[in-house]
Amino acid sequence: MGPLDAIWHLSNFFLPALGLGALAAGLAKLLWRRELAAIPYRRLAWPACAACAAVVLAGLVLLGRDGKMATYAAMVAACALTLWWRGFGPGR
Repeated sequence: MGPLDAIWHLSNFFLPALGLGALAAGLAKLLWRRELAAIPYRRLAWPACAACAAVVLAGLVLLGRDGKMATYAAMVAACALTLWWRGFGPGR
């Protein structure tokens, strides 16, 4: 595998995590417009993306391969928990 193939491999591995974190943060800002008006988008999106990426990596280590539905379910739960913590919880 060449370096360009490795870059594509890693980007495709983390792309669902980054996409979910960014999309969920944007939808949270849209749905709870008044409550999250004081919190910048980046303050919601970066931790959500990081949590999703950590779950995808943990799913690869624990389950032995990527793309398992359990990993994606855990990624959704981690994203929701992170957005709640940063937007409404004590981490606000």
